[in-house]
Amino acid sequence: MDLTKRDVREITMPKHFNKKTVPYWIIAVLVILIAIILAVHFKANSSSQTTTATVKTSSSSEKASSSTKKYVAGKDYKITYSNTNLIDKATIQKGLKASYLTDINDLMNTDQQTGSNMAKIEVYYNKDKNLLVERLFKNGYKDNQPTQTVGYDLQKHAMNLDKTFGNDYLNQPLVYTWEKLTK
Repeated sequence: MDLTKRDVREITMPKHFNKKTVPYWIIAVLVILIAIILAVHFKANSSSQTTTATVKTSSSSEKASSSTKKYVAGKDYKITYSNTNLIDKATIQKGLKASYLTDINDLMNTDQQTGSNMAKIEVYYNKDKNLLVERLFKNGYKDNQPTQTVGYDLQKHAMNLDKTFGNDYLNQPLVYTWEKLTK
């Protein structure tokens, strides 16, 4: 039995693998290899993106906390309520909020343009006039002289900037003190 070239080709090459199908098989294998490489690359890239995102998040949190630092009561500042039997804390806070004196970040901010630059705040309660008198001490004050004195009329729910005098708070009970502890 004589074997022809065709017979040899048929014996050595499977039926699905002939000269016409070789380019298709090569393309199919390349597509599968590319898909595997892309899948491995995507999986590796997605896990590194997660790590990068975590790092970026913590990095931006650090930046945010350094620009708007979280101040700690007892460490950076101290708040003292006294004579709470005369006036409740909520009423004091209402007056402080109307005077924009509840934002600790602002009170601690020493920038002359953007912060209050406060060292101390004292609030006295004049029961006869139903008035909170806020004595504001900016950093650098001397001889216990306030930088500004502001009144908050509790009955009218209004600020009293021009008509607050020493007799409005002298000999009146101190009900609130805020002091900056850090320099």
